[in-house]
Amino acid sequence: MKRTWTIIGVRDVPSSFRWYQSLFGLPETRPGHAYFGQILDSDGTVLLCLHQWGAHEHPSLTSPDHATPGNGLLLFFRVDDFDMALRRARTLVARLEEEPHTNPGTRTEEFSLRDPDGYYVTISALSPLELAGHETPA
Repeated sequence: MKRTWTIIGVRDVPSSFRWYQSLFGLPETRPGHAYFGQILDSDGTVLLCLHQWGAHEHPSLTSPDHATPGNGLLLFFRVDDFDMALRRARTLVARLEEEPHTNPGTRTEEFSLRDPDGYYVTISALSPLELAGHETPA
């Protein structure tokens, strides 16, 4: 099996770490470093990595001033607790970017919000088949 580790540049790793843990309903823990942290699912799967802007010499993470954070990037998460995720999201932001609606492609409910660094985050419900452990129909 192969996994992707999505890494985004953030201003404040510990603060963004708490924000994402809250959004996903995960127990609050601290990131491994002040400049880098991995948001982990309950089974240890890496959901998202947070990297402080300019902490190392990664060309695309030098500064948010060189490009708009999130330009060309959509963080899209499928969750098994959609209603709870929506409630948690409403406590994290003043308004959603998109209210809950049915995505015609996935035929599941989703909503979108912005994280503290301006990244566009979409939360999508797993389909009943996915929740039962089966593949989604094409």
